[in-house]
Amino acid sequence: MELGKGLWDLSLLRDMFIEHMRSYQRIFQFRCLKCGPKVYQYELVEIPKALLLEATESKLVVQEASRQTPKPGYGNVYDEKGNLKYALYFDAGTERKLQIKKIRKDLCVVHATWKFESTTFEKTIPG
Repeated sequence: MELGKGLWDLSLLRDMFIEHMRSYQRIFQFRCLKCGPKVYQYELVEIPKALLLEATESKLVVQEASRQTPKPGYGNVYDEKGNLKYALYFDAGTERKLQIKKIRKDLCVVHATWKFESTTFEKTIPG
């Protein structure tokens, strides 16, 4: 998600993400796990919206050692045992992108997987 121009405040940017999530009912990710040349593997994963909305309680950490200005940061979301569920990464670059990183697949729903082999065909031109 691109956050656009404006004040660089991680809690404000996190709130923008939460507000943006209101427009979604479901979130899917179509992933290519292996791409040829002969074997291809894909999966369709649903990221529960409720999981992403847990970001409202994320622990915000500014990357003080970064050379970027403003400083990028993370919004880490933990489970009850203190294990990371996922992290929001606030990139302070010119496009101010927000990325979801290190999301645990065990917290998501894998709807389908595909694995297949492909044959290489040679195109022959009639002469």
